[in-house]
Amino acid sequence: MKGNITVTEGALAAILGLAAHEVPGVVGMSPAGIRDSISRILGKAEASEGVVVKPDPAAPGKYVADLYVVVAFGSRIPTVVDNIGERVQWAAKSLAGADLSAVRVHVVGVSRG
Repeated sequence: MKGNITVTEGALAAILGLAAHEVPGVVGMSPAGIRDSISRILGKAEASEGVVVKPDPAAPGKYVADLYVVVAFGSRIPTVVDNIGERVQWAAKSLAGADLSAVRVHVVGVSRG
């Protein structure tokens, strides 16, 4: 069967969020914007929370991903960030067929949880 498969930015964000949650040392994601904050207040959790995916204007066909994470107290933050980057790049390519030109991980908190 011939055709095209299109993965939306929202679906890609959900895949990347779930991939980031699999990394040891990640406690959770932090709201990336007002929409995520309102959803959290209303009790609607989404897999894409804390992930912003946008097309890269400098590299057509590629995306830039920003992830806002909370890490576990006692974790080596540089190691966790490196592992998130690797896992997210793998998930984007393997699971969604998308290429990421950049993955920016923003550690916004540390938790004992």
